[in-house]
Formats: sequence, structure tokens, C-alpha cells
Amino acid sequence: MGYSAAIVTVNDKIARGEGANIPGESVKMLLEEKGWKVEIMKVISGDNDIVASTLIDLVDNHNIPLVLTVGGGGYSEASFVPEVTLTVIEREVRGIPELMRHRSMELTPSGCLSRGVAGVRKKSLIVNLPGSAKAATENLAFGEDAMKHAVKMLWPNDTP
Repeated sequence: MGYSAAIVTVNDKIARGEGANIPGESVKMLLEEKGWKVEIMKVISGDNDIVASTLIDLVDNHNIPLVLTVGGGGYSEASFVPEVTLTVIEREVRGIPELMRHRSMELTPSGCLSRGVAGVRKKSLIVNLPGSAKAATENLAFGEDAMKHAVKMLWPNDTP
């Protein structure tokens, strides 16, 4: 396919250098297996302003067609990536997270607890994935075909 993607791992410990970016690297490996070109990988803290400015920068300044966040959507007091994503996107794409939650519930009843969202900003699709490597790659596998189709619709005459 050849489309470009960015992966943003939102994890305070990893951002402080207190662990390896296993979730982000796992997502990268799966994306590349599916033919995506991962142009940018970042690890950032869960600070809302940093999350928002990172997503805006990847879309507005780098024209990345698919931006995946990994983590920051849990239930801790500092997990607000879905809420921040909703402030950054221009149009919500509810079907992708619905699909990922539905398929996750086939594996575990707690799959319904996912709070991830997806949406479009300019010509880019932004999708929130869970923070564990296992859940992130499972959800990516469930939704990747839909993500690919959305990017093709957003970039009908280009191959970014």
C-alpha cells in the first residue's frame, strides 16, 4: 500500500526513560507487516497540551495520513487521550472504535471498557489504541482494513 503513518506512545514512564516502548514497537511491526511506512514514532507524556500539540503537528505540519496513539486512554486520573483527540479532530469516525471494541469483547469481556476514539483532521485519520502491546496490536489488526480504506478515501489521488 505504501501509505505513511505515525505512532505516538502516550506513557509517562516510557517518556521518562523508565521502560522500553514495547507497545509502540509492537504496533510499528504490525503496521509494517501490513505495508504501511512508519514515518514518525514519538513517546510523549500524557500531558493534555503535549498530546494535542503532537497530534496537530503530525497532521498540520507533516501531513501524516494515519496517526495512531498508543495508551493514555485508561481509567487513571491522568488518562485523557480520547478527550484530547476529540478536541483535535474535525469529524469523528465512530465505526472504527466500535469495531475494535466489538472484536475485543469476543476475546475478553473487558474489551467493552476501551475508551478510544477515532476521527479526521484535515486529510488525516487519528485513531486511539490501548496502551498494552497485546491490546494495541489486537485492536490494530481488527481495524486496519477500515483504517486503510479511510486513508484511501482521504487521499484518493495521492500516495502520501
